[in-house]
Amino acid sequence: MKIVAERIRAVADFPAPGILFRDITPLLADAQAFARAIDLMAQAWLDTRIDAVCAVEARGFIFGTALAAKLRAGFVPLRKPGKLPPPVVGIDYALEYGHDRLEARADALAAGDRVLLVDDVLATGGTLLAARQLVEQLGALTLGASVLIELDALGGRAVWGATTPLHALLHY
Repeated sequence: MKIVAERIRAVADFPAPGILFRDITPLLADAQAFARAIDLMAQAWLDTRIDAVCAVEARGFIFGTALAAKLRAGFVPLRKPGKLPPPVVGIDYALEYGHDRLEARADALAAGDRVLLVDDVLATGGTLLAARQLVEQLGALTLGASVLIELDALGGRAVWGATTPLHALLHY
């Protein structure tokens, strides 16, 4: 775990004054540390049958595709509007600074598929909750979520709820 945590860089006042940004690019550039992060993120799910890993655009794709390969599951991208060919299904959701939308192909998941959600950071929880709602709108079952970093002070875990497992590798 230490090799992973040491590769996360704290950047003060980015992207705005008062924000402490957690930069994952040093982790991604270090093959050994990145592989360790994927191994650790997958560990909680190795004994679970997962049909698909669904990850949130854009940095969630980095971890989601690697986890899908590790878990021998398919990968489904949850994208921003206008990035997927039709037909798509989408969900609008609120952010602390506005609104956004996630979309998936209407045929991306089958009814009853067992899904793991993945993103890089859990902050306020709105995006991950919207991802779960989108997956369930498609008829699939969300088994849980895995994130590299959870920003504990922002309360995203409470938004996610306690009934569906959430695994965070690092807490800040």
